[in-house]
Amino acid sequence: MLLRFVSRVLLCVLVLVGGVAGCSSDHRTNASASGLATVKAADLPAEARKTLALIDKGGPYPYSRDGVVFGNFEGRLPKEKRGYYHEYTVRTPGSRDRGARRIVTGQDGEIYYTDDHYDSFRTVLR
Repeated sequence: MLLRFVSRVLLCVLVLVGGVAGCSSDHRTNASASGLATVKAADLPAEARKTLALIDKGGPYPYSRDGVVFGNFEGRLPKEKRGYYHEYTVRTPGSRDRGARRIVTGQDGEIYYTDDHYDSFRTVLR
């Protein structure tokens, strides 16, 4: 009888601890459905917000490579067919070239921001 009671109590404790651990590990603050970190559009650098406004208007874009297909060769974004993503330059003050900052858009309206030339991305929340 005592053995049955102890095993039931132990089982309850394990379920409670597992449930709490499961809740805390599944709850990601500041993460999108794709598992990427997120950033509010209002918290992006001013240059990125300007690029977003140009994307919304459909251009004109200051760089000839703006709007080209982004291949996602690094695999940092969710896997999609070629042509799904397009990239846009975010001006980097003081840079003599296009710099490392980009906005990448997906055909379903997703927006991603990178400031380290595709090493990492954050999903932009609007």
